[in-house]
Amino acid sequence: MSQQVRESIIAGSWYPGSARQLTRTIDGYMGNVEHAELEGELVGLISPHAGYAYSGQTAAYAYDQVLGKSFDVVAIVSPVHRVQVGRFAVTSARAYETPLGQVGLDEELVAALGDQISLNRVGYDGEHSLEIQLPFLQVALADFTLLPIMVGVSSFEAAKELGAALAQVLRGKKALIVASSDLHHIENYDQVVRRDQVVVDAIASLDMDRIRDALSPWDCSVCGRIPIYAMLTAARQIGANRVHVLHQTNSGDVTGIRTPGNYTVGYMAAAVYKGP
Repeated sequence: MSQQVRESIIAGSWYPGSARQLTRTIDGYMGNVEHAELEGELVGLISPHAGYAYSGQTAAYAYDQVLGKSFDVVAIVSPVHRVQVGRFAVTSARAYETPLGQVGLDEELVAALGDQISLNRVGYDGEHSLEIQLPFLQVALADFTLLPIMVGVSSFEAAKELGAALAQVLRGKKALIVASSDLHHIENYDQVVRRDQVVVDAIASLDMDRIRDALSPWDCSVCGRIPIYAMLTAARQIGANRVHVLHQTNSGDVTGIRTPGNYTVGYMAAAVYKGP
């Protein structure tokens, strides 16, 4: 893998491997979205990160909100699933590559964030949850730079630290902050539905204590809970005061398999914005 370009690790598996098919797939998902008109300025999104066959339609509800808008930079905050990268990490490459082309890092903002918190620059990460957001952004926005942060620690204090640092470096810029997260992962459809609703309702309230309580249980399997909390912390400090839940589902709803013992994963799309 080049040190200059972080090549795709999931094209052809988690999403289509050709530019034509990938664009057609995303356009199909976007065409199925019932658009929600938000009265205010979009600051952040929550979007899932399973394979597109499972969560692509839910992700489309998030990225529908950026159609017709422009952002100078998109900060993506993602969890780390397999490779140890430390507390906070950014690729050492200068760009991410998908079948739709390259997205360059905003190195000035990476450096500015590194002045606020300790960032590890990593040559290889193998992390799907950040990359999988990029094709939707490439289709919806076309032109933007990237501030990609991988979170390798499960600490709400770290989430607050990262959120405050993001708010500091992004304040005054045309920036979008994306939290990459699936919801609960449980071998029981009914439990996923019940427990996801607690999390979704808490996030919709934008009450940070309530959100922390919903995401804190020892058996909470919301994989991007720290990125969600960091994004919401940053968004609030920048001025966001509203959350709109755009779509919610799970893998059992997508496949139709809801029998007890079947592994089920929850998905949500939400917009965080400055409203009246």
